Amino acid sequence: MLYAIIAEDVANSLSQRHVTRPAHLQRLQALQDQGRLIIAGPHPASDTETPGDAGFTGSLIVAEFDSLEAAKNWADADPYVAAGVYARVTVKPFKQVFPK
Repeated sequence: MLYAIIAEDVANSLSQRHVTRPAHLQRLQALQDQGRLIIAGPHPASDTETPGDAGFTGSLIVAEFDSLEAAKNWADADPYVAAGVYARVTVKPFKQVFPK
């Protein structure tokens, strides 16, 4: 089943995001290599794809996991969680309707 992982950053997370990004991307690449990643990316803090020093307010990941518990465990082990980038992470079942 698909699960949405919705993360909200702490204030002023940009510098810690930069430091931790390679490890975070490595885990996402593993999901992609397994054919389980649907979409992933950050939420810019301003209305542009390249927010510069404004940084990001969080992230969204939609991926396939065996269970809600497995999705939560994966999210809890994210390097951004360990580094204190994320203030809160919500994991919910997700039903993809479009695109098919």
